[in-house]
Amino acid sequence: MRAAGANLVSFVTIGVLVGCGVALLLERSLSRVLLGIVLIGNGVNLLIVFGGRSGEAPVVGVGDEAAMSDALPQAMVLTAIVITFGFTAFLLAISYRSWYLSGDDEVPDDIEDREIVRRAAQREMSAADLAGEPPTADPQQIDAPAPPREEGPG
Repeated sequence: MRAAGANLVSFVTIGVLVGCGVALLLERSLSRVLLGIVLIGNGVNLLIVFGGRSGEAPVVGVGDEAAMSDALPQAMVLTAIVITFGFTAFLLAISYRSWYLSGDDEVPDDIEDREIVRRAAQREMSAADLAGEPPTADPQQIDAPAPPREEGPG
């Protein structure tokens, strides 16, 4: 009964790590995104470790082969640690470069984001509706259809 409680606490901890990491990943600040990546990486590493079979050390000749633990999850976690470290270093470099150039690490809106916000405020569609029905029959078609394309000499 005690092992089930420890596993429940472990999986709740993994859920909290991944949940907080996702919440930080959705922020606009690159330093918070970096912390989110680190939390998600650690949560996934713990999940992989707890998904493996427990047992004795996986060394042939030391113990019974049926009682040995599986070494694959441990190898996967070591690989994931290296990948997370490399990705963290990359994000840290991007964050530093952004801070160096602009004075903060906030990710600005790009032109497409601003255009989407403007069209949403004016209730425009982002593309012409070419379904064939007239605008009065289609309440979702707000703007006029796109003009026909002119074919140049080819």
